Amino acid sequence: MANENSKGTQKYEQPCVSVHNAVQMRGVTKTFGSVIANDKVDLDIRRGEILSLLGENGSGKTTLMNMLSGIYYPDEGEVYVDGEAVTIRSPKDAIDLGIGMVHQHFKLVDVLTATENIILGLKEPGRLDLKKAAAKITEICEKYGFAVDPNKKIYDMSVSEKQTVEIVKVLYRGANILVLDEPTAVLTPQETEKLFDVIRNMKEDGKSIIIITHKLHEVMAISDRVAVLRKGEHVADVDTADTDPQKLTDMMVGHAVRLNINRPEPKDPVKRMEIRSLSVNNVYGLKALDDVNFDVYGGEILGIAGISGCGQKELLEAIAGLQQTEAGSSVRYYPEEGGEGKELIGMNPLDIKNAGIGFSFVPEDRLGMGLVGSGDMVDNMMLRSYRDGHSIFTDHKKPKKLAEKIKEQLEVVTPSIHTPVRSLSGGNVQKVLVGREIAAHPKVLMTAYAVRGLDINTSYTIYNLLTEQKMKGVAVIYVGEDLDVLLELCDRILVLCGGKVSGIVDARTTTKEEVGMLMTNLPETDRKEEDAQ
Repeated sequence: MANENSKGTQKYEQPCVSVHNAVQMRGVTKTFGSVIANDKVDLDIRRGEILSLLGENGSGKTTLMNMLSGIYYPDEGEVYVDGEAVTIRSPKDAIDLGIGMVHQHFKLVDVLTATENIILGLKEPGRLDLKKAAAKITEICEKYGFAVDPNKKIYDMSVSEKQTVEIVKVLYRGANILVLDEPTAVLTPQETEKLFDVIRNMKEDGKSIIIITHKLHEVMAISDRVAVLRKGEHVADVDTADTDPQKLTDMMVGHAVRLNINRPEPKDPVKRMEIRSLSVNNVYGLKALDDVNFDVYGGEILGIAGISGCGQKELLEAIAGLQQTEAGSSVRYYPEEGGEGKELIGMNPLDIKNAGIGFSFVPEDRLGMGLVGSGDMVDNMMLRSYRDGHSIFTDHKKPKKLAEKIKEQLEVVTPSIHTPVRSLSGGNVQKVLVGREIAAHPKVLMTAYAVRGLDINTSYTIYNLLTEQKMKGVAVIYVGEDLDVLLELCDRILVLCGGKVSGIVDARTTTKEEVGMLMTNLPETDRKEEDAQ
C-alpha cells in the first residue's frame, strides 16, 4: 500500500520500535546549495528482507543511501537502528552499526589479493594474520554461496569476482544491513542468477538488503518490497507481490509511461562499414581485440554484448580513430553513394571529420572523453561546431538553441544551460552527451553504455531516439549491459569474449541464455551440463 509523506514538522518523535525494523529513517533531508536531494524522507528497512529502491535520475536514491552509509550527513531528520537514535558521520560509524554499502564502482587495490583488500584498514589486536583472515573469508563464502579465492590478485579477477570481494568485505566487517548500488550492471545473466541466490541466502540469515537498480524485471524477481522516490520525496512503499513494472514506472515518473521498445524491420540496409582483422593491444601490451571481423549496415542497430573489459571500449575507440591498431587491421567506410570505400585506419577523429565522414560517438567515459566538465551545456554543444564557418567570431546562437532543445527533449535536470556539466548528476551528464551526438546527424552512431545510470523513462526515450536514427538510414552500434534491452532493441548482436568475436546472432530469434553462453564462450559440453543443472 502506498504511503504519502507528511511534511512540515521539525522535531521527530522516536518511532514505534518494531522487531521487524532494522532501520528507520524519519524526516531525512539533504540539500546541495539550492537543490533539495532528499525532502523529509521516511523509510523503514525491515530485518530479513530485500528492499528495492527505485526512482528517476536525481530522485535522491543514492544520496539517501549515502547518508545511511556515512558518506553524507543529513541536514535534518533522524536515523534509528534497532529502535535507537544514531549519528552516522562516517562509513566507520555505519559499519560499527552493522551497515555496509557496495558501490557500483569498486574500491579495490588491483595489486593486492582478495584477503588483503578485505582486511585493508582494519585495526585488529596482535599481529596481522593473513591465514586466519583467509580462513574467515572462506567460512563466509561457504555460508552464503560465494565463490572467491582469498589469495587471488584483484587484477586477475573477473568483474563478478571483484563484486564478490566487495560484498564479502562488508560482511567480514560485520554488516547486517547491506546496500547494493546497481549490483547487476556488469554481470551476465548467469552471474546475475548466482548473485541473486547469494542475496536470498543472506536474507534467510536475517540480513537486510537494499538494492538500488533501474532493472524492473530484476526488482520483480528478487525483492520483497519496493520503495519509490520521486524528486527527492518518498512517494510509495509497496509489496512486490502487489505491483508490476508498469505500476512502478508510473509511480516513479508521476504519470503513465509506455514500456515498449519499438523495433521496426531494417529498411533497405546498406553496408556502411567493413571491419577486418582488427587487433588492438591494451596499455599492458596484451591483446584487447584479436582478429575481429564484422560488417555494419546503415538502417540497422548492431548490438555489442560481452562481459565488462572484453574489448567493447577498444572496439569503438579503434573505429573512431582513438586507438592504435595492429598491422593488418582494416576499418573501411562506404559512403552512401557506394564506391570503393575509404580506409580509416591511420586517421584520427579530426581527419575523419575533415574527410566528410559523419561519425558520432558516445564514449563510456562521459566527462573524461565526451564532455568538458567545467563547461556548460552551450560550451559542450560548441565542441562539435566551433571549427565550422569562416568568421573569426564563434557562433553562440546555434549551440545555445541546441542546448535548450536537448534540455527540454531529454528533461535534463539542471538549474540552467549555463551550469557547468560536472555539477550535474551522472544520468543528466549522459543525457547532454547523447543528445549532442544524435543532433549531429551522423551516418554512423556509436554508443557505449548510452543509458548507464539513466532512469527507465529517459532510457526508453534514448531507445526510441536510436530507433529513429536507424529508420533514417544511420548505422547504429550499441554497446549495452542489459541483455533484455539488447534483445528487444537491436537487429543483430555481436558477442565479444576475451577480445574475440564468439558469435553474431539474430536478436529476434536468439535467447538471453544463448547470448550469455557466448559471453563466457563455454564449450558445447559445458553448456549442456549448465543447462541440465
